[in-house]
Amino acid sequence: VMVSVGPNMFYTVTLPCTLWFLDKGKRSTARKDTVLFLDARHIYRQVDRAHRDWTEAQVGFLANIVRLYRGEEVDVTYGGAEALAKLIDVFGKPHEEEAPALAMAAEPKARYVAKRALAAPQLAAHRLQYKDVPGLCKVATLEQIAAQGHSLNPGRYVGVVPGADLSDEDFQEKLQALNEELVGLNAQARELEETIAENLAAVMFT
Repeated sequence: VMVSVGPNMFYTVTLPCTLWFLDKGKRSTARKDTVLFLDARHIYRQVDRAHRDWTEAQVGFLANIVRLYRGEEVDVTYGGAEALAKLIDVFGKPHEEEAPALAMAAEPKARYVAKRALAAPQLAAHRLQYKDVPGLCKVATLEQIAAQGHSLNPGRYVGVVPGADLSDEDFQEKLQALNEELVGLNAQARELEETIAENLAAVMFT
């Protein structure tokens, strides 16, 4: 899992960065040839002018995107009702009969512990499923990553929300990607020119 983080999230590093989460356990799963890219640069709480962090709800939301990708149960004990509401908004509403169980899991920890035995079987049946969300998350195959020059920058894969304004970072990344594509196309064009010239020369002098 690759998570792109915005600036000022760490006291010792003010620049944007990417967090790498390695999962050796996926070798024996259907996910073995895929990578989840998360762009969390727009998810943060402004602590002060120079510092940002994540709220519990934001951490719970991001963690559960990974759980959905892995096919695991949603767990909103960290993040509560706010994380649950965001998950439902982004990944679709569960069936009516499952909503009470999910809501129960979002209650304060003391009440959740008391009702865990009742909630757990229903939580296992929830139908929130992972899906690629433009501007947020994307599952890419190794072939797709190779096609992008093995770049592991989430912004290269998740894209942007339709109609949203590009940030300076997104614009620079998009411009770099277009420039790389142009360089590749120019190289192919030169190869074609050389091939055509060689073929013409062969025809004319035979």
